[in-house]
Amino acid sequence: MAEPSIFTRILQGDIPGEIVAETERVFAIKDISPQAPLHLLVIPKTQEYRDVAALAAGDPSLLAEMITLANDLAAEHADGDFRVLFNTGAGAGQTVFHVHAHVLAGGLGEKSLVGG
Repeated sequence: MAEPSIFTRILQGDIPGEIVAETERVFAIKDISPQAPLHLLVIPKTQEYRDVAALAAGDPSLLAEMITLANDLAAEHADGDFRVLFNTGAGAGQTVFHVHAHVLAGGLGEKSLVGG
């Protein structure tokens, strides 16, 4: 069994993180290095999927649940408009290999790349 990812450790309360929303299968936290006024991470509770390509192939309904939560959070915390970003692979800036979506909203300007 793989070591718990940083996201799993946050979910379990082993390390601090501000959980802002949670469903049965996904949760959202504030990004520790925000790139926009609203910058949240939406994360499946399972760390079975390394990246969005694996998630889409393995459990499309879980991917849809992540996007639904992203939409709900953007409606609640911003004007409803948002950007969602998945980094897939180290060369694309992925540093935590537990699939997660960056949800950005409010004053995005020209920012287009987010690490994580």
